Amino acid sequence: MKLTINPLLSLKSLLLQEDLNKDNKITIEDQGPKKFHLVDKSGKIITIEGTYFLSNLLQELAISLNQGSKTNAEISTKNIFEKPTKRLSRIIRDIYWENLTRTMDKKGLQKVFHDEKVNQDYFYIYVPFNDIKAFEYYLNLSKEFSKIKVIKLPQEISPEYVLSINDKPGLLTLALYEHDEVTQGQPFVVPGGRFNEMYGWDSYFESIGLLIDQKFNLVNGMIENFEYQIKNYGKILNANRSYYLTRTQPPFFSSLLIEYIKTTNFNDLNWISGKLSTAIDEYENVWMSKSKRLTDNGLNRYFAEGIGYVFETEKGHFNEIIELYANKYQIPLQTFEVMYKNRKIHIPELDEYFTHDRSLRESGHDTTNRFVNICADLNTVDLNSLLYKYEIDFNYIIKKYFKGNFLHKNNKNYTCDYWQNKAEERKNSINTLLWNESQSLYFDYNFSKKQPSNFLSATVFYPLWAKLCSTQQANQLVKKALPLLKCKGGIVSTTKESRGNITPKNPQRQWDYPFGWAPHQMMIWRGLLHYNFLNETQELVYRWLWLITKNAVDFNGTIAEKYDVVNCTHIIDTEYGNVGTNFNYIPDGGFGWMNASYQLGLSILEKKFIKELDNLTDPDTIFPRINVE
Repeated sequence: MKLTINPLLSLKSLLLQEDLNKDNKITIEDQGPKKFHLVDKSGKIITIEGTYFLSNLLQELAISLNQGSKTNAEISTKNIFEKPTKRLSRIIRDIYWENLTRTMDKKGLQKVFHDEKVNQDYFYIYVPFNDIKAFEYYLNLSKEFSKIKVIKLPQEISPEYVLSINDKPGLLTLALYEHDEVTQGQPFVVPGGRFNEMYGWDSYFESIGLLIDQKFNLVNGMIENFEYQIKNYGKILNANRSYYLTRTQPPFFSSLLIEYIKTTNFNDLNWISGKLSTAIDEYENVWMSKSKRLTDNGLNRYFAEGIGYVFETEKGHFNEIIELYANKYQIPLQTFEVMYKNRKIHIPELDEYFTHDRSLRESGHDTTNRFVNICADLNTVDLNSLLYKYEIDFNYIIKKYFKGNFLHKNNKNYTCDYWQNKAEERKNSINTLLWNESQSLYFDYNFSKKQPSNFLSATVFYPLWAKLCSTQQANQLVKKALPLLKCKGGIVSTTKESRGNITPKNPQRQWDYPFGWAPHQMMIWRGLLHYNFLNETQELVYRWLWLITKNAVDFNGTIAEKYDVVNCTHIIDTEYGNVGTNFNYIPDGGFGWMNASYQLGLSILEKKFIKELDNLTDPDTIFPRINVE
């Protein structure tokens, strides 16, 4: 049934009656009557009751107003009374992806101008040294928009150079193309909230959801932008901001290529050849360079270059470490911080701390006690699993599309056997240094101290995703690790024991217990399916989707960046807060990889569990669990 109403008046009346805390949302925290009479222009009255249905009404009214219907609009009661799983999935597919899409062209940049992180007189755009067409394009734009300042990057980008431009932060250009003689930017999807740029591993996980929702053009845009970054900046960037020029993120390019090719049945061999060459370049130049990310034992580490203070963090983020050195040198905290940032005081130990911190951020896990002041000394389970997957993927692509031999654009010939041998060597090293047979768990290895870590993280499951475990290892791992990391709302990032007690010197970090993150869940589900742990997968998918669904039902459709999977809430107190929660009337995009995890989860979950999900049936009543805390 469709009702013809005045959306503006209805919205005002609804908020006046139900939004008692005046936050432009209707949630379980509002103590209104939770019963609203919506009057059709024909005089028909529909009564809507309950937080969820009232918040749906609020969202539908906001959508009508956003579409320009101020005084006369049709509102579908079908949408108001829609089941939660169907509604969330539909809005992600039809609204949120579009809201999160950006381009680095004239049209797209006008959105970015309003970025809350850009609080300066000029909007700086940095262009690679060799991209002459892009430089001309942005230079012409700067004549039209006086706020834009265009800067050509040097041919060799050093840490010293990146330090020198920290007082002029800006965006790095991405791929442009010509369509009907108009220059356009290849599209990309941003995480959401304050994140208004293209992020490395976020883009891969977002693309999983985009492929499910058949947004193939957006996934192709992500691939083109990844290739542009590798060719022009030497790596897939943490994000396309100037202060990320020395930092990459976890490698997923080969996985993205294969999933795109398989889903779309893409068979353009020239395109595949070009992308494979670029992916091999990334593997060889970023990850297998011995002076940086390859260690003497043959395994890899995260290692982000840079000098001194990490630029992008919020004020006060490093007080706990800065204060130690300020006290040591008997200099007031703020004075010491300014001196160190400006390189007026040189402290090798503090420089080393920030090398670890940059590397921690390169890992995507920013921040976690697993990596604080140690990350660059670790052969990590996650990174080496991902690089094993690269080697296996290269083997697969060359075998399937190039008859076992691939001539790289630099005229080097790669065979299937070459990559298979690389993968086997890495698997052997992982089993020697990272696999703990007595505990049946994978741990990071500290190559400086030549000893394994004992820190248990959700990344213990990455070898399942990469399919590098034997069947016996997989069975042992799932039996041991799942009870330690499974919580009511899904898999927690770390165990409470590994995180340690929270103190002023050991603050709560967002990638530690009790928080859960979408990329971990998605990789773990797929990893479990690789080894036929079907029941375990259904349970974990249900727990995670229940957590998202319940919070969305109770809090006006909120889809947040991360969740407390122990207490099952998005309302958390930790560093950086929680993105995706600050909106009026209707979420403006949810959060990229959280949206994707929802779509992936629904594609895996059996229908009987989706029905339970719509009823918000507590997961512990369906899947009783043993408390192992």
